Amino acid sequence: MIKNKFKVYQSKIQYWLKNLPDQLTLRPSQVVTASVFLTLFLFIPQAWISWHAYLNFNGIIKYELKLQSLSDRITYLDEVLTMSARMNAATGNPIWEKRYKLFEPQLDAVIKESIKLAPQAYNTEDAKKTDIANQKLVAMESESFALVKKGQNQLAQALLSSPEYEIQKQRYAAGVASRNRVISLQLQRKIVEYRQELFWSIFVSLVSLLMLIIAWMLVLKLLQGYIKAKKIAQNALEKNNQDLENWVEKRTQELREKNTELEKTLQELQQTQIQLIQTEKMSSLGQMIAGIAHEINNPVNFIYGNISYTQKYSRELIKLVELYQQHYSDPPPIIAEEIKAIDVDFLNQDFTKLLKSMQIGAERIKGIVESLRNFSRLDEAEMKKVDIHEGIDSTLMILSHRLKETDKNPAISLIKEYGSLPLVECYPSQLNQVFMNILANAIDALSDRYLHCTPDEIRNNPNCIRIVTEVIDNTSILVRISDNGLGIPEEIRSKLFDPFFTTKPVGKGTGLGLSITYKIVVDKHHGKLSCKSKLREGTEFIIEIPIKPSC
Repeated sequence: MIKNKFKVYQSKIQYWLKNLPDQLTLRPSQVVTASVFLTLFLFIPQAWISWHAYLNFNGIIKYELKLQSLSDRITYLDEVLTMSARMNAATGNPIWEKRYKLFEPQLDAVIKESIKLAPQAYNTEDAKKTDIANQKLVAMESESFALVKKGQNQLAQALLSSPEYEIQKQRYAAGVASRNRVISLQLQRKIVEYRQELFWSIFVSLVSLLMLIIAWMLVLKLLQGYIKAKKIAQNALEKNNQDLENWVEKRTQELREKNTELEKTLQELQQTQIQLIQTEKMSSLGQMIAGIAHEINNPVNFIYGNISYTQKYSRELIKLVELYQQHYSDPPPIIAEEIKAIDVDFLNQDFTKLLKSMQIGAERIKGIVESLRNFSRLDEAEMKKVDIHEGIDSTLMILSHRLKETDKNPAISLIKEYGSLPLVECYPSQLNQVFMNILANAIDALSDRYLHCTPDEIRNNPNCIRIVTEVIDNTSILVRISDNGLGIPEEIRSKLFDPFFTTKPVGKGTGLGLSITYKIVVDKHHGKLSCKSKLREGTEFIIEIPIKPSC
């Protein structure tokens, strides 16, 4: 309807403009010519200013934004190199060293390209310190590769976890952040310059428009025969403009609503995409864990199955030696010297202990492998009745190395108050991910507590994680996981389950752990997830899961 009205008014204007020459009684050509020249004279500066603003805008797009992209790429590649070095030290797999050497030339190429675009950002004192820190990091990482090749994985891990490595890493991160600020300030300065030129372009346009209006008003005043037609055309034009403005306003409002919907949809898609990536990572991790557990399990079964036979055979051989010593108490000199050299009595005692320790070690490996298989649960992607305690214990087994005392953190005691729970119908691998996220956060909180509390406070109130399970009304089970860390402030606690919200430094947290945990508990299992916390006292996460799904 609005478009039809617009076409009607447009045809009326075209009719009046077509008949204007017949209505003109006076044509002052000289005044019109002067106005045309004035128009051209005002157009040239305006065109020059607009062209200059266009060039500046192109410069921002071509150089400054590209520089920002290169800076982000440098940060990403540096994290890839650090991760590759640490994974090489942790696993001893040479593929991580190959990955390191694959990405290192890419980082050098990106840095060289960034230096070409912004050499001033790399000539500061901070940039030189950053380069020194980077060289030290590269040297330490290269040394870790050499240690791994020698089979000294623990020394390589210690090197990459040393305070010196962390200090250089912090210096390098601070230098990169400083360089990014310089680049960001440069980009902001360019944008300010572009805005100023755009402002002057608009200002000149307005002045030019004003002068042209004045000039052409003089022409209109001289055209006496045009006055009547002008009024009619003006009235029609104003009415048409009003209708057009109403139509544009309506369309603008519709476009705003559409844009709002599109922005919301885009944000949801981005969140879903990142969560899918995180889920895929966990799936890949589960496959890797299951594969490792399978590969370890077979040779361990060979060892464990043959230990009992080895113990039996050793007892028989030792018994034979004892019988020989009883019946042949005076052996030949060469045999007597060999008996004295190998110390048969000590060998008899120590060999039995050695076999016992081998049996204990094999049983320990079998327990770890079973925990890894329970945690991954690749064959349980669908809903299945499982023992919740088994999933919690498997997760604790994987995190057991973080509970032990280290040079940087005291030991974390674990208190398990398990109730009598029935089998729960759920997605086992996803619930294991929930337990992993919450327990890992609790360990991180206790690490922060160690940094902010005195040794006496730690001794009087040792680090502790408490896990309590119980049944509620025979319809749901409750899992409480609490720690005695520093607690969470209210303003942060209200955002805990928001996507991408994190209080951890860049590179140590994605802000997706608790968000995904919330979706697994609430959306997938139709349960409840809440958090209670008091400053300086600790934090408790409460997970409520139905024993049977509601639908």
